[in-house]
Amino acid sequence: MPMKITKAVITAAGRSQRTLPLQTLIDRDGAAKSVLRIIVEEVLSAGVEEICVVVCPGDETAYMDAVGEHASRLTFIQQTGPAGYAHAIRCAEAFVGRQPFLHLVGDHLYVSRGQASCAQQLVEVAQAEACAVSAVQASRESLLPYYGAVGGRRVAGRPDLYHIEDVIEKPTPTEAEQRLIVPGLRAGHYLCFFGMHALTPTIMELLAARIAATGDGSGAAFSQSLAELAKRERYLALERPWWRHDVGVKYGLLIAQMALALNGKDRDEVLAQLVELLAVREMQQGKR
Repeated sequence: MPMKITKAVITAAGRSQRTLPLQTLIDRDGAAKSVLRIIVEEVLSAGVEEICVVVCPGDETAYMDAVGEHASRLTFIQQTGPAGYAHAIRCAEAFVGRQPFLHLVGDHLYVSRGQASCAQQLVEVAQAEACAVSAVQASRESLLPYYGAVGGRRVAGRPDLYHIEDVIEKPTPTEAEQRLIVPGLRAGHYLCFFGMHALTPTIMELLAARIAATGDGSGAAFSQSLAELAKRERYLALERPWWRHDVGVKYGLLIAQMALALNGKDRDEVLAQLVELLAVREMQQGKR
């Protein structure tokens, strides 16, 4: 069945992270933009026409201002309490309807190595394969406490694509070793979520059932619903040489800014300034 993705859902209602999308960085084109605007432009590059942003009540005006001329593309839906990540996605159920959609988190920035954005590449694969596809990144075992992870097997003839067979939220090393080993992946590495998913509307049904049964709207509920999705329909993982940067962690904004700068139009200027900074630092230390 053909799959055309024209809608996107960005979750940005986390109480401890609600100001992160408003932070200003210099994008790869050399322009100062909010984190939210960079994410919105990532989404629009994939051919998406309508974007839902799930927010805390009262954040709408600030978020609207943060995206500038893209504000007309946005619909805001409030998550009225700290009900968790899975619940935040389900808040967009009416907006999504019975259509597939792109989902991104509002505290991550995504950097591709080529001209095509991460979102554009993900949507192209999802539409070509006519199924749900989650972006993943091969991550070392020490990062398992921070991400959901998947297990499965490579699609024949596609070194970057995997059939997902299991999903676990923040697995322990033992769980990962027992259930998430992927043949051909480097030892001690697992396929962890990238923070970007192309999903079918089935996920909304699964989230609703999970939340109704357990009352749990957390990230674990989302991962459990994705595990159910893998049992119900074809569900793939896409691994490309991309970078994801969580702006909510220590030095997250700094690292994200450096990644944008070193992959943007001002790369040479930034590198020159870094070399000069390091040279001055070494000179000062040598005088001590």
